[in-house]
Amino acid sequence: MAFTSFAPLRHRSFALALSSSFISSTGTWMQSVALGVYLTQTTHNPEWLGLITLAAWLPALIGSPLGGVMADRKHRQAWIQMMNGAMAVSATALAVAQLTGHLTPTLACYLAIVEGFCGAASWAAWQSLMPDLVDKDEVLAAVSMASAQFNLGRIIGPLLAGVALAVGSPGWCFAINAASFLVVVVIFSYVKSAPRAAVTTKLAFFSEMRHGIGAAWRVKGCRYPIIAVGTIAFVISPFISLVPAMAIDVLKAGKIGTSWLVTAQGVGAVLGAVFLPHFAKRTSRVTVLRIAIVGLVVGVAGYALAQTLVVSVLCLTLVGLCYVGTLNGLNASVQIHAPTKVRSRILSLYTLSLSIWYPFGAILQSTIAKQWGVRQITLTSAVVMGLVLLGILVFAPNFFKSMGPAPTGDKDLLAE
Repeated sequence: MAFTSFAPLRHRSFALALSSSFISSTGTWMQSVALGVYLTQTTHNPEWLGLITLAAWLPALIGSPLGGVMADRKHRQAWIQMMNGAMAVSATALAVAQLTGHLTPTLACYLAIVEGFCGAASWAAWQSLMPDLVDKDEVLAAVSMASAQFNLGRIIGPLLAGVALAVGSPGWCFAINAASFLVVVVIFSYVKSAPRAAVTTKLAFFSEMRHGIGAAWRVKGCRYPIIAVGTIAFVISPFISLVPAMAIDVLKAGKIGTSWLVTAQGVGAVLGAVFLPHFAKRTSRVTVLRIAIVGLVVGVAGYALAQTLVVSVLCLTLVGLCYVGTLNGLNASVQIHAPTKVRSRILSLYTLSLSIWYPFGAILQSTIAKQWGVRQITLTSAVVMGLVLLGILVFAPNFFKSMGPAPTGDKDLLAE
């Protein structure tokens, strides 16, 4: 089980890329926790948590499709370096503003827009680069490892953020995040992949993007995961943006409680990324996906009802495991079913669906939470997601089946 999961690490370039991504993920989570603490303690208004989420994710509306098109045309490593360099500048500005006493919630949102755009544009290149760094039969393991490193950063980042916040200020976390982006810039200079045929045609962004959209829509194994991830992002994922408010204003656990809750979700996610592929191999990827979504609904409902930090941590550990199982299952379906020539563009649509609907859900739920309560809106989101899942199982029984193994014999599809 473990050897299968870690097999992609035998490829030097993949190991280097994954290591730099882990360092960056750690810095990103440090900044995320510190920024949530800063906004909550400064404003005590959960609407700002929704606004910062909107600012960070909505730029993907442009950044994600642009990154998909560029990743199908250009040198992916250079594109990733360029975007991470821009994010380093943005995080540095955030750190300087906080450490000099000039940071405001509005400025934080403006800088989040810059990082959100560059991050979305970089993500498509990284996702589409992975199959070029490993063997074809290791693609799913590589996707799982990429998810594991991100969520391992979710564990370590909040813990380090807790230390930095205890002895310093949010600005320390922002500065470390800036340095982590520079690490990516340096390490990706050593990431090598097989040369691709140069694209000599003139860039036609809208035409190329329409071609990718058409390809995604025609293949149910791509279309359904894109719809599913958008639904999950809008309905149930916004609990993530409200974690600081739950920890500080509801559970009265302070900024350390925020770190514990974020870390708990990360622990569950790492466990899911490492062990769920084994269960998928013994049963099926679709079976694990179904179970993961059910577990996600149950876990978020339990988190909403929890009265203590300990119970909340346990619930979020389950949520983290099931959340990564859900997103990995949907992502794997897109990776497997997407035609190779438009893989980056289709993956960018998957990212776009997540990136658009999550911030809108976050801003809506944070606004309702201000009037109704964080606990109440989180529980409601779990109930609504449960009803959506029930409706799919009753009225669209082939929805999950379409995300199963890709048809064999098509050389333009990734192998199961």
